[in-house]
Amino acid sequence: MREYQLAVAAFVVVCFGDEIAADKVERNHRFLEEALELVQAAGCTASEAHQLVDYVYGRPAGEVHLEVGGVAVTLAALCTAQGVDLEQAANAELVRVWGLIEIIREKQRKKPKHSPLP
Repeated sequence: MREYQLAVAAFVVVCFGDEIAADKVERNHRFLEEALELVQAAGCTASEAHQLVDYVYGRPAGEVHLEVGGVAVTLAALCTAQGVDLEQAANAELVRVWGLIEIIREKQRKKPKHSPLP
């Protein structure tokens, strides 16, 4: 998994540069966007997502390290339930986005800094 993380880090730096690659607000927004797109594709409704946002934000914030572990475990479990090979999907997406760098950069240039919306 470390090798994949380093490969993604290299892609993000090449695509966006060091500043955006390290921008925690930007990374939060893009992760949340992708997580929502995943659960939408898997059948979660907007109503369910809004209920979960209210539930999570009604509790104290967790620790990043522990929450990353929770994301990894639940993503693997979701992939199993959906019949998706997590490693294959992750590697295929990294290959795909390497071919879209100019499109991704243009999208990034057009959005307001720190906007949660792409």
